[in-house]
Amino acid sequence: MAGRPAAVSAAAQERLGLLCAGLCALNGAFVPAVAKLTTGRADALFVAAVSNLFAAAAAASALWLRGELHAVMQRGRAWQLFAVGTLGTAVAHLLFYLGASRTTAIVATLCLQIEPAYALLLAWVVLGHRLTGRRLLATLLLLSGIGLALGASRLEASGGAWFLLATPICWQLSHLIVLRRLGGVPPLVLTGARYIYGGLVLALLWLSVGTRATLPGASELVTLLPLLALQGAVLGYVGTLFWYQAITRIDLARTTAIVVPSIPVLSLAASFLLLGEVASARQWLGLLLTAAGIATFVTAPHEGQLAPPVQRSALSVRRSPRI
Repeated sequence: MAGRPAAVSAAAQERLGLLCAGLCALNGAFVPAVAKLTTGRADALFVAAVSNLFAAAAAASALWLRGELHAVMQRGRAWQLFAVGTLGTAVAHLLFYLGASRTTAIVATLCLQIEPAYALLLAWVVLGHRLTGRRLLATLLLLSGIGLALGASRLEASGGAWFLLATPICWQLSHLIVLRRLGGVPPLVLTGARYIYGGLVLALLWLSVGTRATLPGASELVTLLPLLALQGAVLGYVGTLFWYQAITRIDLARTTAIVVPSIPVLSLAASFLLLGEVASARQWLGLLLTAAGIATFVTAPHEGQLAPPVQRSALSVRRSPRI
């Protein structure tokens, strides 16, 4: 009988972890559609800056309540954290919102699925991890699916797709900084630094290059701000917290296997609900190939894998999109 409370507690923790993984996937599914809504009503740089300032406020509040806000400015690692925030949030989110403003939410969802291919390439070139046949097959399936869904003519015609395809490389480069320079830093501090520094960089960028002409009118701004707050604080920061709550209870491999393949499919449903977008037969077939590639990745052995510390972004992995 002495072991029963521990068993019950372990089962409860697993159920909570599974719930958080499901909420993380559901949260990430709405990122492309909401990004399309907000960038359709305001300049992409303005959307990136304001939504990430809301995320930064949420991150700073959480760290302050835990007495850890000073950790993002700690001497000896502040510049590395700043670099992570600049690459993983500021540059990545600017590319993402520029891309989202120029194409559909469905295309945005498909383009972001290229991230595992970047992870494999960087793990091989920078970290010296071996290329396995399974991961090469996964990459082939993934790239074939994206290529089929987008089509050469659409890719050439849409500058937005190129912005979106470039977004995940920023997430992966920021992960390399974490692996090489920030080992042992608590995940919540890493997440907080990403949003705090990234939000500040985007705000300064908007103030320096933005003009009053890019600012929505007063009535539009009143209705847009709650959506930007949702986009930054909930779809961004809270989505990341769901990810961490899941991986601490059911481990990284199971969380990844649940979240990553689910987001593209759920994103199509979210895009239909919010925007009325319907995927074509070619996009569905491409999505199935992409999902097969992702599933092959996440079920492969994880030894030496370049694992992202943060979701979607965007998302991302989406995150986040590991966003």
